[in-house]
Amino acid sequence: MAARSHEVLAPVLRDIEAVVLDTDGVITDSAKVHAAAWKTAFDTFLTEHPPDDLAQRRPFDAGEDYLRYVDGRSRLDGATAFLVSRGLDPTEASVHAVAGDKERLFTERLREHGVDAYPGTVRLVRALRDAEVPVAAASASRHARELLTGAGVLDLFDALVDGGEAARLGLAGKPRPDLFLEAVRRLGVPPARAAVVEDALAGVEGGRRGGFALVVGVDRADGPDTRRRLLRHGADVVVNDLLELLVEGAGR
Repeated sequence: MAARSHEVLAPVLRDIEAVVLDTDGVITDSAKVHAAAWKTAFDTFLTEHPPDDLAQRRPFDAGEDYLRYVDGRSRLDGATAFLVSRGLDPTEASVHAVAGDKERLFTERLREHGVDAYPGTVRLVRALRDAEVPVAAASASRHARELLTGAGVLDLFDALVDGGEAARLGLAGKPRPDLFLEAVRRLGVPPARAAVVEDALAGVEGGRRGGFALVVGVDRADGPDTRRRLLRHGADVVVNDLLELLVEGAGR
């Protein structure tokens, strides 16, 4: 009888001994919820505190501005980066205000609608576990555990380092590699033998700075310029879906 085929890791992962995956946009379909919450918070702030330059008063772009300024960063770092990009000199109070507004909006939408895990990511993680490759989730968000639990995939991961852990341990935010390095430390594998999977520019840059053997960029939007940016910021390869990191193989 012929051996049953099953999904195995693509050659690019064959020598990898551990994998760290970002949460929002890589594991869970939550990046769009973050982006929508940021848009409402930033647009409200810009209306109430308009920049002097008329050209800088345009609304927050949930695609371009999200990717460039806030994706992968902590709320405070993201709020600061975007407001500075619009020619503003934000105070600590204003940064906390807009970040707090975003947090409220995100939490409301998350609890009302929930989020799902990407099927391709779940299949990849299961294949990694079948190959006895430990897997961690990492995120600058304090909601990562809630997101993974709600999506029913928390138990697939051997470790989780989220925004709460980052604050407790004093870990710097992306593009610093601290989150990833702590995650792979918990897996017991040095970064030079591990991979990072990220969809944010700051995240792939963090993976490169951390000395990881492989940095995989994820381009869900398949935009005309996103793949090039991910590669420029440090990705070794870019995929649209993590299914691209699996191939059919003979059964064991």
